[in-house]
Amino acid sequence: MNLKKIKPSAIYLIAACAILAVVTVIYLVNRKPAASVAKAVQTAPSAKPALTVTISQPQAQALPIQLSANGTVAAWQEAVVGSESNGLRLAEVLVNVGDAVKNGQLLARFADEGVQADVAQARAGVNEASAQAGEATANADRVRALQGTGTFSGQQASQYLTAEQTARARVESAKAALASQLLRLKHTQVLAPDAGVISTRTATVGAVVGNGTELFRLIRQGRLEWRAEVTSAELGRLKVGTGVNITAASGANLQGRVRMVAPTVDPQTRIGLVYVDLPALSASHAGAAKPGMFARGEFALGNSQALTVPQQAVVVRDGFSYVFRLNADQRVSQIKLQIGRRAGDRVEVLEGITADAVLVASGAGFLNDGDLVKVAPVEKKASNSPLAPARQAEAATK
Repeated sequence: MNLKKIKPSAIYLIAACAILAVVTVIYLVNRKPAASVAKAVQTAPSAKPALTVTISQPQAQALPIQLSANGTVAAWQEAVVGSESNGLRLAEVLVNVGDAVKNGQLLARFADEGVQADVAQARAGVNEASAQAGEATANADRVRALQGTGTFSGQQASQYLTAEQTARARVESAKAALASQLLRLKHTQVLAPDAGVISTRTATVGAVVGNGTELFRLIRQGRLEWRAEVTSAELGRLKVGTGVNITAASGANLQGRVRMVAPTVDPQTRIGLVYVDLPALSASHAGAAKPGMFARGEFALGNSQALTVPQQAVVVRDGFSYVFRLNADQRVSQIKLQIGRRAGDRVEVLEGITADAVLVASGAGFLNDGDLVKVAPVEKKASNSPLAPARQAEAATK
């Protein structure tokens, strides 16, 4: 085709049509993906929450300040009851381990036939010495009555007076011997030196024991104490009269009070002993605590304000404690905590969250950081008004 014969106006028209066609193609190409994306967005399902949870907020409350320690239960004082009779045979043992005894109660008895004979002999010696002393006194009285008449020489008078004094001394010696034999007779009976509980018995019927041999051990007044081991850095926080909650190895809980804080500390371990009085042994505390038993206790040092969260809101993972904070977009964030004391179902938070945080209470253990959750509605408490059932029935009919 000869281009020279085409008019300029036709050329312009053809160029405009070509440009319009290119623009139309570009528009259609760009419009089709946008329409498909919009259609895909319309047909895409909405995100579903991972779990339905309940929420709670931290609370400020007073928590007790406690100091924990370990220790051993021991007898407050233990009396050793021994034999004071030498070479006598045990004729009778009246108590056994665990028996509660009173002060002065008969625990055991030695055979006393030989001692009774010695007592009788000593009593006879007293009578003999008394008779001799009476005769000597009568002679001395006569000498004193006739003194100065020349009937008795000075030497004879001195002899009679000296004989009187000697006879009196013999009477005193015989009485002392009788008292010694009576004391031996008394020692044939083994008596309790104080009220308490028999903890050890080594006395055996028929045994011939020497003087000072141990027969029994007695927990005086049935009193026990807990000897707590406390570091030297903590000893200064404890004072006489501080209350202690003690858990024995048997699981029994006992209440005690600090009686004394040791004045010295072991230079090797840097640990001092704190003596805590425990309830006396009785039928109600039988088996609760025994001397030699391990026990753990907590000293009550007062109260302090603390920020607490529910125990169920705390999740332990990899050895660390976490909570899940609910955000405005209904998603949760995992927050690491530093926890402290525990009181019932509440846990103290030392670091990690503030008082205005909204936390996941139930279901926290099944969540991960960033999960979408649904908050369960708070159940309203049922009304105690007698008109409530009638109103509910009226609402149901409407």
